[in-house]
Amino acid sequence: MRFPRFLILLALIAPARAGIIEEVRTALVENNFSAAQSRLDSYRTTTGVTPEYLEACSWMGRAALENREYDQAAAYAKQTKSLVLEQLKQRSLDAESHLPIALGAALEVQAQVLSAQGQRTQAVALLQSALHTYGNTSIRARLQKNLNLLSFEGRPAPALRSDQFLGSKASALSQLKGSPVLLFFWAHWCADCKAEAPIITQLRLEFAPEGLTVIGPTRLYGYTAQVEHAAPSDELAYIDAVRHRFYAGLLDMPVPISKYNFDEYGASTTPTLVLLDRAGKVAMYHPGALPYDQLKAEIVKVTR
Repeated sequence: MRFPRFLILLALIAPARAGIIEEVRTALVENNFSAAQSRLDSYRTTTGVTPEYLEACSWMGRAALENREYDQAAAYAKQTKSLVLEQLKQRSLDAESHLPIALGAALEVQAQVLSAQGQRTQAVALLQSALHTYGNTSIRARLQKNLNLLSFEGRPAPALRSDQFLGSKASALSQLKGSPVLLFFWAHWCADCKAEAPIITQLRLEFAPEGLTVIGPTRLYGYTAQVEHAAPSDELAYIDAVRHRFYAGLLDMPVPISKYNFDEYGASTTPTLVLLDRAGKVAMYHPGALPYDQLKAEIVKVTR
């Protein structure tokens, strides 16, 4: 089995989780799928089905999907989802951290498998149904992200909320029609966002004659680098400090602060980059960072 690059990155940068999860991920990093399965089987025999087991199982599905082994990915996703639903008979989804990760991953894999096999309509229906069921839980943004990947481009961009903001207050998107707009969803803890900032700074400068507007939505997470449980006012001050340190070229960029925006745009991955054309429709939806040349090419398309 070809080893998925995303697992290498996660093994390097993601915080360690419970033992079974880390052991399964380590086996996958070593390109040893059978060892990962063996460890899962052993854990289930001795410990039973726990939330940790289910998150570990979800990694198997994600790895199979990355390798385009769609039947295997679908089987792992179906098993994970079924077992999570059994757990939810006794507890809520967000009662602890592993169940939402497991269920979110299972639904994501199921939708992506359907899409890859040419069943886009079924994938959209699956995600819409999941959003109806789990729209008030922590996996909403993840579900919305996957739905947006399938159906967002070409649609009018949803309005942004900006009850709180840093920098200048953002104009309503409806008022920006006639100009291309780049939405740069970022988080104070996100290293990839900091690395993307100089690219966006440069492109904003280059495309200023074409009227490119950049808006940088973010949200509160309830913590800072120093404080595990931060008050909203303290976190807001911390975000502003991060902004001044790492986003010096974008200090005049409007920064609306709202979890609603992240849920509506499915920005469970940071950065998430959303490019709007002059008609206010989504021209590009991209969870994750983009290199300069690729992002520039997309901007060129909406400034012609």
